[in-house]
Amino acid sequence: MIKLDKSSQNVILLLSCADRAGLVARISQFIYERGGNILDLDEHVDPVEKIFFLRVLWNEKLSLPLSELEEAFMPCAEEFCASWKIRFTGLKTRIAIFVSRYDHCLLELLWRNSIGEFAIDLALIISNHHDLAPLAAQYGIPFHVFPLNGDNKEAVERQEVDLLEKYAIDTLVLARYMQILSPHFVEQYQSRIINIHHSFLPAFVGSSPYRQAYERGVKIIGATSHYVTQELDQGPIIAQDIIRVSHKDTLDDLVRKGRDLERFVLAKALRFHAEHRILVNGKKTVVFD
Repeated sequence: MIKLDKSSQNVILLLSCADRAGLVARISQFIYERGGNILDLDEHVDPVEKIFFLRVLWNEKLSLPLSELEEAFMPCAEEFCASWKIRFTGLKTRIAIFVSRYDHCLLELLWRNSIGEFAIDLALIISNHHDLAPLAAQYGIPFHVFPLNGDNKEAVERQEVDLLEKYAIDTLVLARYMQILSPHFVEQYQSRIINIHHSFLPAFVGSSPYRQAYERGVKIIGATSHYVTQELDQGPIIAQDIIRVSHKDTLDDLVRKGRDLERFVLAKALRFHAEHRILVNGKKTVVFD
């Protein structure tokens, strides 16, 4: 990740709008007129829906506050009727991780974060069990437990939202958090809750995909990271990977092999999100890797 210096700042624009001629030229002109220098530019046009997608990174010499930069770009965005956001690369995304008892995805994220791989500020870990508290303590991350039963889900989610607001959390990562979030909770963090599902979606949704895959006799298993929506395991997909299996593999073998996929795919999705490389397009995503 490119860091800010005292005299300039690096800026990312994510934008989508109806495709038309001159979009890249118009945005490049906006950057040029401000004395900016484009460092990286990716674009894509959906050939069916005729929607234009853009991610551009540039060096901004004027060092304006984000609000003033957004105001300066507003006429251009209104001209295009665009959906857009601007971010400074030096401002890290504040993250909370939700876990239950499985530790493999949490371990991967903690390790990668400790070596500076992510552009994130990992502020806290939330769980419905105490099991992983020692692991959080090892990495110096605050760990909060909210036990759940059949009657207290709504009250617990209110407490969790209060805590997330206190810590100014932007994005939630479900690192094998074995709970279904309520529609009201999900709505408050639209396109900002990243989940890892232990199958190659849309195959084998629900809580026991490895057993389903084993019973079906598949030759490939996978893992999928996606944004959480109100439909279970149906959110826009960010990243996926697969591994081959055979008739020799037991259910335990599938679980063991799948764990490696889960760790890698979730870490990849978090990196894409934190570096502002994802544009959501309905049930799909455009990911500029």
